[in-house]
This record gives sequence, structure tokens and C-alpha cells, in this order.
Amino acid sequence: MTKSIFSDSYILFRKLLLNERKKAGLTQTEVGSRLGKPQSYVYKYEKGERRLDVIEFLDIADAIGFNPHNIIDKIYDGEE
Repeated sequence: MTKSIFSDSYILFRKLLLNERKKAGLTQTEVGSRLGKPQSYVYKYEKGERRLDVIEFLDIADAIGFNPHNIIDKIYDGEE
């Protein structure tokens, strides 16, 4: 079994998070600041160097301003 961080679904998850940040017009620094974290935190989860848990994902969705259900639905359906 492939580690989930390297699975197609997790790669899609990371891509969707990046798309949401860019769609909101936010930089990694701005998202990090909203989360009370350094810019490197955002860089690492976007690049797959850091795995997110569900609570962190919900915090990120709130910081960026998107509905987390939308990303979950897209992953479940396998769409970008």
C-alpha cells in the first residue's frame, strides 16, 4: 500500500488546497499569519513535506475562506 502522502488522492488534496489559496488571492505568508504559523508551514503542506490532519485542514479552510466540504467532495469524485 502506498503511503497516503504519495497517493493520487493526497496529491489532488494538496493541489486543491493550493488552488483555493490562489483563488483567494493569498500568499503563503498571509495564510501562515492567519494560522499563527510561519510561511514555511504552508509551503511544507503544499509541497507534501508535511502531512495535515483533519483539524489542521479545517483551520486552513477557515483561514483561506472556503468550504472544506467542496474539497472533500472533489477528492471523493476524483476531480480537480
